[in-house]
Amino acid sequence: MKVPLKWLKEYVEVNLPPAEIARRITLAGFETLAVPTMSVSWDNVYVGQIIAVNPHPNADRLRLPTVDIGTDKMTVVCGAPNLRVGDKVAFAKVGAQLIDGHTGQLTRLKEAKIRGVSSSGMVCSEKELGLGDSHDGILVLPPDAPVGAPLAEYLGDYILDLEVTPNRPDCLCVIGVAREIAALTGKTVRTADLSYAEADTSIDQHISVEIADPDLCSRYCATLITGVKIGPSPAWLQQRLQACGQRPINNVVDITNYVMLEYGQPLHAFDYSLIKGKKIIVRRAKDGETLMSLDGVDRTLSQDMLVIADAERAVAIAGIMGGANSEVSDNTTSILLEAANFNAPSIYRTGSKLGLSSEARLRFERGIQPGLTIPAIKRATQLIIQLAGGKAAKGIADIYPGRKELKAIPLTVEKVKRTLGIEFGIDKIMSILSSLGFDCKQVSATEIQAIPPYWRGDITMPVDLVEEVARIIGYDAIPTTLLAEPIPHHRPEPMVVLKHKIRNSLAGYGFQEIISFSLTSLDMLSKLSAEPRPIEPAPLKLRNPMTAEMEYLRPTLRASLLSALASNRRHEDGDIMLFELGRVYVPRGKDLPDEVETLCGLMSRSGQDKEWLKEKRAFDFADVKGVMESLLKQLGVAADFVPGSDFSFHPVRQADIVVRGNRIGVLGEIHPKVLTAFDIDEPVFLFELNVQKLLEFIPTGKTYQPIPRFPALVRDIALIVDEAITHKQVVDVIKSNSLVAQVTLFDVYSGKQVPAGKKSLAYRIIYQSPERTLTEEEVNDVQEKILTRLNKQLGATLRT
Repeated sequence: MKVPLKWLKEYVEVNLPPAEIARRITLAGFETLAVPTMSVSWDNVYVGQIIAVNPHPNADRLRLPTVDIGTDKMTVVCGAPNLRVGDKVAFAKVGAQLIDGHTGQLTRLKEAKIRGVSSSGMVCSEKELGLGDSHDGILVLPPDAPVGAPLAEYLGDYILDLEVTPNRPDCLCVIGVAREIAALTGKTVRTADLSYAEADTSIDQHISVEIADPDLCSRYCATLITGVKIGPSPAWLQQRLQACGQRPINNVVDITNYVMLEYGQPLHAFDYSLIKGKKIIVRRAKDGETLMSLDGVDRTLSQDMLVIADAERAVAIAGIMGGANSEVSDNTTSILLEAANFNAPSIYRTGSKLGLSSEARLRFERGIQPGLTIPAIKRATQLIIQLAGGKAAKGIADIYPGRKELKAIPLTVEKVKRTLGIEFGIDKIMSILSSLGFDCKQVSATEIQAIPPYWRGDITMPVDLVEEVARIIGYDAIPTTLLAEPIPHHRPEPMVVLKHKIRNSLAGYGFQEIISFSLTSLDMLSKLSAEPRPIEPAPLKLRNPMTAEMEYLRPTLRASLLSALASNRRHEDGDIMLFELGRVYVPRGKDLPDEVETLCGLMSRSGQDKEWLKEKRAFDFADVKGVMESLLKQLGVAADFVPGSDFSFHPVRQADIVVRGNRIGVLGEIHPKVLTAFDIDEPVFLFELNVQKLLEFIPTGKTYQPIPRFPALVRDIALIVDEAITHKQVVDVIKSNSLVAQVTLFDVYSGKQVPAGKKSLAYRIIYQSPERTLTEEEVNDVQEKILTRLNKQLGATLRT
């Protein structure tokens, strides 16, 4: 937001240097620069008046203007075509620094003789003064410019360039900045008298207003001015608009822009004669409805966009830009003036879809308040009558379905002290808030009730009031104090601790973590199934995806890991061991999706990777199972591995990970068809864990058990069992005896010495009691019982 300092001083008394004003506003929350309007020094440049223009005796294109600068009258040589007696101009005396109109370089003006005539000065153009690029003629000053005054005093100014935060649209105007400065300096804000003469006929007899969609338009105000004359704006108005970066158009349009910059409320002027049916309807656009906007572009609208319409068609895109079919032109004599308040998200969405930006959109999408409409439309109506003539119809059409009462917010001295760490008296707090326009009422010795001013929509709770107090006092003025109480003991979040442990463990096993996008595509997800089938769970589609590759929230991490493997394998041989720890998204009907913390990792080894003197063996199922067993053991979780049926894995080389009867994950070898879909030509072993479920089984605290006091006895047995019997089934039977401390499988064999359809499993069993030393006879007896149970339950026999 650009605010000319001279304009600002019309509303608040400011005697501080521009740099100090900028510093104070910056400390109050808005980064601000004070930028001078002139790009060169204007020493020796004065306001002059042309009192005579004579021809040059030796050149047809040159003339000799005589300029009165108050203390002297000087005749110079000039070639500008727009020299007129009586005009006020900028006159530079010898020694002034100016910009050369031809080279653009900064030069010092010297006395010169031009075609035989001496010239001791110059009548300046915009370019020579650094005010613009125009060099075709001289700069003509307003008639009220004081002759003899230094140009720097009359025309020079400073622009306060503010970076206004999105929550403060009330400061996107001169009066809003004036309020801030008044509060910071202890001054009061001066506002204009908004009264104007009205005709006898009520506006209701000329126009009717209907808000068809009050959810998108909370207030709509209109005035009617008849008998206006469209023409150029006065110089002072044009200069102020230009200083703020606006282009002057005509007096009526310039007034709407001027008041927007003054009050922060966008306005729009319609040619009243072009409004069909003398009716304004604020409604949603019809699908496919078109409107040519003021920039000359035909816009195709949709039903989620708000338009201003008359009885027959749309005449403006609400809150963004008017339509060419109701534009104010040189032939316009009656103005219907609009000031409204629109739904901020709706304006943002419409502008984004249409790719259309404007100063009005900038303010509406930040949420300006409906209370601004009346003072702004009164001010604009007043200026139109003053600068364009005409008469205003009696009253204002004001439709206000979104009216809400401003609520008082409580604030205590203790709340301020607890938040800022410093105590302020209640009088000081009330004084600061009152200076910002709050209506304050003291309800007790330590509490006040504050009603926010109508222009502040960002104040909703007590801490907002505390922030206002801190801003105006100055954050740099709040002293640094030590904490009054000890820092509370840190209670780590269990999920954060678990994820940290998982990352450390997998990194220790040689894995590398990747982080991928949370968005994916149906094509990528469909590759995860060995056979064509519906994607389950069905992924959640974005309403407005950026690309076709990022249309859906990912329901699994597998696709991103396999894609990363395929990409890395093109550049790297040897082991690739990756994992990702992130969220997957499971739809829940119309509710927001479940965001499930998930771990997924994979292992792959290229056959070209060799160690010294030998080639590394390929990864197999036992490797990925070993990783999961080690990880879960480190986390203190006992898991079982049972045959699974996941559609991404080899049908007989996979296992579900089960903890206390709950399936929490899966591991195994990826199906060859899935690998082919991802352009991978080597075995890949993958594991996946639902970390959210896993957290339920993580033991809280730590358990200890003493080192065994009594010796152990070791027995080795080799069993013949059916091929279908699993290692887990055998171990469960062996461990069913309380004296078995540990069971370890050390050999698996099937071949000539074993009957067909059978296999040999060899185990080392450690027997130990925490209460006594076991005897040989006792252990032999226990082992016989175990062998008997193995035979009865599993058909196992002792291999001899």
